Amino acid sequence: MALSRAQNDMESLQQEISSREEIIERARALQPLLRTHAQRGEAERAVPAEVVDALTEAGIFRMLTPKRFGGYETDLRTLTEVSEALGEADGATAWTAMIVTVTNWLASLFPDEAQEEVFGADPDARVTGVAAPTGMGRRVPGGWMVTGKWSYNSGAPYATWAAVGALLQDENGAVVDQALVLIPASELLLEDTWYTAGMRGTASNTLIGRDIMVPDHRVLSVPAAAQGTYPRSNREEEFLYTLPFGSMLLLCLTGPLLGLGKAALDMVTASAEDKPLSFTVHGRQADSVGVQIQLAEAALSLRTARLHVLDAVNQIDRGDMDYGQRTQVRAQAGYAAQQVLNAINTLLNVHGASSFAEANPLQRIWRDANVAARHAGLVPTVGYEAYGKMLLAINEPVSLMV
Repeated sequence: MALSRAQNDMESLQQEISSREEIIERARALQPLLRTHAQRGEAERAVPAEVVDALTEAGIFRMLTPKRFGGYETDLRTLTEVSEALGEADGATAWTAMIVTVTNWLASLFPDEAQEEVFGADPDARVTGVAAPTGMGRRVPGGWMVTGKWSYNSGAPYATWAAVGALLQDENGAVVDQALVLIPASELLLEDTWYTAGMRGTASNTLIGRDIMVPDHRVLSVPAAAQGTYPRSNREEEFLYTLPFGSMLLLCLTGPLLGLGKAALDMVTASAEDKPLSFTVHGRQADSVGVQIQLAEAALSLRTARLHVLDAVNQIDRGDMDYGQRTQVRAQAGYAAQQVLNAINTLLNVHGASSFAEANPLQRIWRDANVAARHAGLVPTVGYEAYGKMLLAINEPVSLMV
């Protein structure tokens, strides 16, 4: 009996690994398409529709959607490696795909009635969101009347639903909770505000809503979620939706950065085989000890970043993390992002001024990485402070997103 159970467990693990490898291979197969359209996406400030269609057809957006709605219900490790693979070809596409996928996971934490509304009729639903509570909800019978303005909503043009942050007021106007509320994208206005130096293709524009009725079942308390309390029905087989809120929503941000770093390393290393090192005796950069050392340093920084990310991701996927472990994960996310930026800067130092030619993809990688790494969830000092306080047993929470 025990042997049979062990065999079943091994078969289940093998099926899971096979599924992960399959979806990662699908992502890699999209790389030529993404590279072809990367410049156009930047110029139009939105991922081209045919790329979004290809992502949909490959099942990328279904990675963290419940199986009962036709999703794959994989894990954070899969999302990380998929967005890393996409990031090797185009950072903006990787970021958009990651945001939609993880926000689909977020929507799966809401009550079952809300999940049914989002995914029941559309397994390929695309939920985007802004967690910052820049909206206000006023208590009305059956729910909340929500008004707000939310920036920056990556993937906005292709969203079918949006999860946006709001402070909730009771009948007397007192704030009683901070929440995320689910709103059909069709009920929100889209303001074209995303004019940036990098990640232009993410179309991270601003959502505007005025007096939108949000029923109670489409409300998720952020303080409760931060403590691991979700209003969905408990289903023992759906372990993915018990994972820690803040950790899931922050670590996912690192995948596209890992891909951007790998792309830069590959480009600069390949170029060094033939590119001369001007004003030196070296006919090729590859012959320079200085270049060799810098490439090694960059590669090790990227490896450090990836090891930290995967260590944290694997811990999250195992679940049951205490507060101290969550602060470490938050710190690792910011630290990894900085390691990627350091590596890319070193690589552009090696490649030289030609890195910044408009025709050179390295300048877009540099810009995209520097914008992505400034996401509020990756600010390193916040994670370091939370982790440092924990190490010193100082009980002063820094953020709900831990």
